[in-house]
Amino acid sequence: MREIILIQISGADRNGLLAGIMGQLAQSGVTILDICQSVIHEELSLGVLIEVPRENQSCPVVKDLLFWAHTQGLTLKFSPISEDNYESWVTMQGRKRYIVTLLGRTLTAEHLTLLAQIVADNNLTIDNITRLTGRRSLINVPATPRACVEFSVRGTPRDISAMRAAFLDLSRQQGIDIGFQEDTAFRRIRRLVCFDMDSTLIQAEVIDELAKRAGVGQQVASITERAMRGELDFSQSLRERVRLLEGLPVSVLEEVADTLPLTEGAEHLIRTLKSLGYTIAILSGGFTYFGYRLQAHLGIDYVHANELEIRDGLLTGNLVGDIVDGPGKARLLREIAAKEQISLAQVIAVGDGANDLPMLDVAGLGIAFHAKPVVREGAGQAISNVGLDGVLYFLGLRDRETMNQLAFGEG
Repeated sequence: MREIILIQISGADRNGLLAGIMGQLAQSGVTILDICQSVIHEELSLGVLIEVPRENQSCPVVKDLLFWAHTQGLTLKFSPISEDNYESWVTMQGRKRYIVTLLGRTLTAEHLTLLAQIVADNNLTIDNITRLTGRRSLINVPATPRACVEFSVRGTPRDISAMRAAFLDLSRQQGIDIGFQEDTAFRRIRRLVCFDMDSTLIQAEVIDELAKRAGVGQQVASITERAMRGELDFSQSLRERVRLLEGLPVSVLEEVADTLPLTEGAEHLIRTLKSLGYTIAILSGGFTYFGYRLQAHLGIDYVHANELEIRDGLLTGNLVGDIVDGPGKARLLREIAAKEQISLAQVIAVGDGANDLPMLDVAGLGIAFHAKPVVREGAGQAISNVGLDGVLYFLGLRDRETMNQLAFGEG
């Protein structure tokens, strides 16, 4: 009769343990049906599911492995598995899989408790948990700490919309970010990333900065805020704001450009993506002058934004050409993807305003970044508590991988 045994092994990790364990099992000719290992703070946890050949008995296998493990200071647990139980487990592998990404400055047991409860309430089973951020020193604490854990879950959610809403509520209440996406091949082969510029790549709304220097800061800021909340038509509001800039010297554009701060993590994110071969685009309701400055600094491939009309060294208060608004961003995203022969499922879009929602919806992965509530609720994913390079965790990349990639690219 076929015997199936689950062996759970724990103890201090060291070189050669796996070879020794497998060497003991090899003497009995067992088949490895499944294996999983993790090491936390140099403590090994290894699970091996084996099938003992019909002609052999499990007793010698168990006896020999127990004796060897004792000499190595390891703890073993054996659990017999029935054939029916095993076959039932096998049939579950066809169920859908999802990735839940938990991200914050720090993570607590309460955060994991609340997230795991939402997962359980939706009949999803957690298969694997992986830490994506590097080990954190308790002595040399970083100025902008991050902690990220990725959960691989399987099953069919009871109500996927309600589950996303629960994740969003938890994010707001606890100051953490939670991503939820289907685990498909496309998740690991994204190729194009489209960014909004103002309040996404840079920590400012450029038009507000120009307006301050033109003496109309309060008027423009009020219109900008209403437009970003989706209360005003973007194109109309943009023309109204630009009209207020009439007569501003073009030299002011350079002054403003020199003072614009990049968003936390923006440079790390883009340089990492470029080193990995991604195509990068700026699709902005802002202005080309500032987009081109970022393009030169970061090596961005495409810039589509609005062009300010200039005559005799002064802004005329008008725009040149068509306005890049919400629908325009979605159209441009499609055009770039087609030109680069990239599937929309392989596209990432990141933005913060209501005019970004169309492109966030079109992209395979749409991320609202430090966005207004209406945008967070409308986007598939949201990052509100860490820097822009938090996007890397939504791609499943570990800190050590992105650091190594940058070092390789610079070499």
